[in-house]
Amino acid sequence: MTDLREPTADNIAHMIEAIKSRLRMATGSALQASRFPLERYDEIRELYELVLAKPHFSVSEVEALVSELGRLSAAKPADE
Repeated sequence: MTDLREPTADNIAHMIEAIKSRLRMATGSALQASRFPLERYDEIRELYELVLAKPHFSVSEVEALVSELGRLSAAKPADE
């Protein structure tokens, strides 16, 4: 099992791949782990934990989660 306590690029890649798999994202290749800044690690981990904890998602929930992934991949941290 992966130790997600440390914010590393490998951990981000693991979490993004797990989220894409869990959401069955047909266009998952558009969300590459390398686009997610390490500064967003805690937010990505929260999203990862939410996705893994929930057994089913409505269409609107999947859309909201994908939108949030897009925001996290493109956004720079607010304190920059």
